[in-house]
Amino acid sequence: MTFEEKINSDLKNAMLARDEKSVRGLRAIKQAILLAKTSGNGAELAAADEIKMLQKLVKQRKESAEIYHQQGRADLAATEEEEIAIVERYLPKQMSEEEIKLILKEIISTVGATSAADLGKVMGAATKQFAGKADNKIVSALVKQMLS
Repeated sequence: MTFEEKINSDLKNAMLARDEKSVRGLRAIKQAILLAKTSGNGAELAAADEIKMLQKLVKQRKESAEIYHQQGRADLAATEEEEIAIVERYLPKQMSEEEIKLILKEIISTVGATSAADLGKVMGAATKQFAGKADNKIVSALVKQMLS
């Protein structure tokens, strides 16, 4: 079963169960899939592309929720947070900071980084290593902390 088929199946089940929160979140995912498929290349989405797409959806909703909280619109922020929870179900489990630090130590020693000037080398290797498993903001902050 492809990712798109799984989303369609889950959407159908959510609609039958009258689960409005899930329907909203799954429709957002389906819309992103359709948009990616019609972007021009016509090829199926690779697993890495699917993860990037889902991470982008989560990031957009987090930013929107933050803005809504700043403007005192808790109702709209709650809607965004509900959709975040739905989308995150389809993302791989995120790594903890301790797990990230352990892998970063290995990457730093492999790359031979010694100072903050080597940040780019470390981040290049780390981005590939943590694809979909860790937030790049957290990884970047930890790398800066470890290299300083």
